[in-house]
Amino acid sequence: MTDDIDEALDWLGNEVDCASCRHLPQKAADLCRPKHACVNDRYARCIDRFFTWNPSFGNSYIRHPHFEVRAIAAKHADIFQLPALLDDPEETVRWNAARRLPRRHILRLRSDPHREVRIRIASLLDPADLSPMADDPDYYVRLVVARRVPPPLLVRMIDDEEPEVRRVVANRVSVEWLLRITTDPDPLVRLEAARRLVPYLLSRLKHDPDWRVRYEVARRSPLEEIHEVIEDDDLLVRELVQSRLSGGKAHQEGMSV
Repeated sequence: MTDDIDEALDWLGNEVDCASCRHLPQKAADLCRPKHACVNDRYARCIDRFFTWNPSFGNSYIRHPHFEVRAIAAKHADIFQLPALLDDPEETVRWNAARRLPRRHILRLRSDPHREVRIRIASLLDPADLSPMADDPDYYVRLVVARRVPPPLLVRMIDDEEPEVRRVVANRVSVEWLLRITTDPDPLVRLEAARRLVPYLLSRLKHDPDWRVRYEVARRSPLEEIHEVIEDDDLLVRELVQSRLSGGKAHQEGMSV
């Protein structure tokens, strides 16, 4: 009995038959090799190596029944053959075609049914083309959009249902929207906003329920605004306020000498 490991099998589990293969000339020229560089092999690495050695065959295999062959062939096919692959039923094929096409051809993939394609498209498109993806049903797509879209377009994402997305928004949105974000239900979103607020507005957060936000208030607010925070419930906040007030008083006394 022959062990499977010694057999070259195709994607259907049948043994690869080199004698009936159309690529006998390539085999004779050592441009394909069973279990190493073979378009009929079940393993993607063997298929990929075949096309690396024989890139001119890309066009011939973009309609192959095995999706791995189509996906790898798309890396080598002529570019004018690729738009048709954007309708391929397999997401790997669609993506490999999209990554080589001009941006105008792949805009419709912003609503691709597979999240991995949309994530990659969101990473690939120009930031100005990402606005329609701000409402994507997948949070990670929206996260990529929030990281890349122009800041003025982030306003519509301020109330995103995912806190991680809102934290990115708070970190990048235009500063005039930060006060609105300081009422966010997630403390880390409020903290991101607090870190970007101008100091004289921070006193509005001195009663925030999260000590990290109040610590930011104590750290950056003008001295005249932090006296009330000296009674804060958190020891670290109180100590920071006392330290700043003591330092400010010592500085004033030094100036009067």
